[in-house]
Amino acid sequence: MRKIIGIGETILDILFKGNQAATSVPGGSTFNSMISLGRVSVPSCFLSEIGDDKVGGIVRGFLRDNGVDDRYLTEYPDTKSPISLAFLDEGNNATYSFYKEPFSRRADWECPTIGRDDIVLFGSYYALNPDMRYKVTALLDEARRAGAIIYYDVNFRRNHAGEAIKLMGTVIENLEYADIVKGSDEDFEILYRITEGAKVFKDKTDFYCPRLIYSRGAQGVELYSRTLTKRYPIEPVTPVSTIGAGDNLNAGILYGLIKYRIRRDDLDHLSERDWDDIIRCGLDFSADTCLQADNYISREFAARVMKGI
Repeated sequence: MRKIIGIGETILDILFKGNQAATSVPGGSTFNSMISLGRVSVPSCFLSEIGDDKVGGIVRGFLRDNGVDDRYLTEYPDTKSPISLAFLDEGNNATYSFYKEPFSRRADWECPTIGRDDIVLFGSYYALNPDMRYKVTALLDEARRAGAIIYYDVNFRRNHAGEAIKLMGTVIENLEYADIVKGSDEDFEILYRITEGAKVFKDKTDFYCPRLIYSRGAQGVELYSRTLTKRYPIEPVTPVSTIGAGDNLNAGILYGLIKYRIRRDDLDHLSERDWDDIIRCGLDFSADTCLQADNYISREFAARVMKGI
């Protein structure tokens, strides 16, 4: 049975409305995607690091409760797990403050077995961080050898803008690994000072990876490949929180690849209808996530997905 393997950071998000803490939820970009995939019963496992503290225990328990294999979490002794403060504005868009204690050393870790046509999800600063690069490249090299689909979410945030030039070589290496690249208009504006999806694809990603999913928030999603260019509008919603919207666009797209039995060798031959079905899954997952304070799809939505409603 095909599975999805994610690698990324874990963090406990504490959400504020005004000056009042409203709730807390385990998070992290890839983490959010994996929770949603677990909720729709896709075989999933997650690689990350936690401290041996209460927050780490919350993260591990949450993965298990949502059907995600937690065996590949590396637990560091005498270390605090990261937290973030997410401040929601009047439109329920978030700005963040992060509090992280560096992990003291590289601990031993295990790379999961990867099968042909499994899917590996990676991205964000975690995929660029020199301290974690050894894990990322080991996983990607194994995925490439196995013939898995590699999905790269650029997710490059403004707090790392000053490092963009220094990290550009690693970004390019990630693009070379990828079979599908997804990024937002904000990501590519920060990295390249380009705000047009077609220009990003032509000038920056096509040479390395022939498929780009370009998200523009409330303005929808654009698909670029060597055979198809298409824009997908989204139905307007009144969001409770936009945290996790992009992560669950990823989750829905990966779910679509599994649901419609898209294998790595199929990627060069996907029709417009194939892409319509795949992207629709992503938009549906993302929209549901915006309707609640959590960073993932609701259990009610997951139940409807599994019933084919």
